[in-house]
Amino acid sequence: MSNTSNSLLEVEEALRLVIDNLIDGQEGMQKIGEELKDEQLKRYFLAESLRRASFRGDLETVLHQEGVHDIKEHGSVTGTVQRVWVSLKSKLGGGDHTLLETAEQGEDAAKAAYEDALNRELPLPIRQLLVTQAAHIQASHDYVKAARDSSK
Repeated sequence: MSNTSNSLLEVEEALRLVIDNLIDGQEGMQKIGEELKDEQLKRYFLAESLRRASFRGDLETVLHQEGVHDIKEHGSVTGTVQRVWVSLKSKLGGGDHTLLETAEQGEDAAKAAYEDALNRELPLPIRQLLVTQAAHIQASHDYVKAARDSSK
């Protein structure tokens, strides 16, 4: 296998992991947004859900440009379990603080997915896109953490 094939596989693997996490984030943010009582937080989470979808679309476009056409991502098993847990917590009356704790855990997973991708050998334009997205994910994590802390 040539270096070009290896680097394409490295790019594809890195982006698929991030895309899976973005699917989890998109669905998780939407679910949490629907369950939150605080209207400002509700709007924030629903907007973040859309942002994750946009990030996913950007990364899928990169994969298409790299020649990868079969992109059937579904999120992770962990993300599915977390969304079920959010639903259960809200039904048991966990409240906004509990939902925000769960959201912060999801944001930790998102940060880790980006860190993993950025630890790989990636072409500069792809790396720049991931760095920009990762900065937004970090800011979102900080916002969710602050909201969680103030909801005690």
